[in-house]
Amino acid sequence: MTGVSHGIIVAGGIGSRMFPASAYVPKEMLPLVDIPAILHLIFEAKLAGVEVLHIVTSPNKNLEAIVDATAMKQYRGKMDEQLFDACNGIDIQFHVQHHPKGFGDALMQALPFVEGACLVLLGDNILLDRHSSTEDFQPSTASMQLVNTFVKTNEPTVALFRVKPEEVGHYGIAKVEEGKLIEIVEKPSQHEAPSNLALCGRYIFTQDAMELLQKFSYEEFGELQTIEMQKRWMEEGRLHGHLFDQMAWYDSGLPLAWLKSQIDHGLRRADYKDDLLEWLRERIG
Repeated sequence: MTGVSHGIIVAGGIGSRMFPASAYVPKEMLPLVDIPAILHLIFEAKLAGVEVLHIVTSPNKNLEAIVDATAMKQYRGKMDEQLFDACNGIDIQFHVQHHPKGFGDALMQALPFVEGACLVLLGDNILLDRHSSTEDFQPSTASMQLVNTFVKTNEPTVALFRVKPEEVGHYGIAKVEEGKLIEIVEKPSQHEAPSNLALCGRYIFTQDAMELLQKFSYEEFGELQTIEMQKRWMEEGRLHGHLFDQMAWYDSGLPLAWLKSQIDHGLRRADYKDDLLEWLRERIG
């Protein structure tokens, strides 16, 4: 079995919960301290072996500047050179989702151009296990770990993250037995949740994804069509889960979550943690 050569970053949402900031800057371009969110995703996909990366965007967004930052190289100073050369070694293609019909519809804009299984990343979700600086940037290994799990079975695989019991209502929550998903409940109450394992914005979908999304149409299932697709795989005993226990999960689509992300990431970075911690102690004290 081989790895995954195609990836999709879904970045079509308008980011209404981040208004007015997202009216001026796409939420995928918002910086996690000083590195745009989408850069984290591009380099994560490259580390996982992706050779063709499809970015699904909307008509009112312009994300193409992120892959052509050559004009800024003169200002980089001590920054890691790779941060200004995102396209190196990867073919990045853009697709437009003209109508806001959710995750499944966004995928369908790119899937006709995908060969084989594909890695899927939500554009406003960052998963980090390495909190590096701009001088020595190291991509997250999240997608690489997911691909390594996928190649053992060659079957659909989703990433999972443990959340607090009071947070389950914000996510799709899965029940897992022997590494396979046996139940998915979308945004359950705390009482109804089958576990505290949340789908966290990383997936590997197999080549039958397009056919299934057409079967589970937006007109019939709305924005739950990808959940229905995953349930089909689950019923067939083919949907595997990979649990991230050593990752930080940041969401640029929610103001308070993004504010907490800045602080948490800053406290984990060697170049900022001491000064930031001292300031926090003074501010809280």
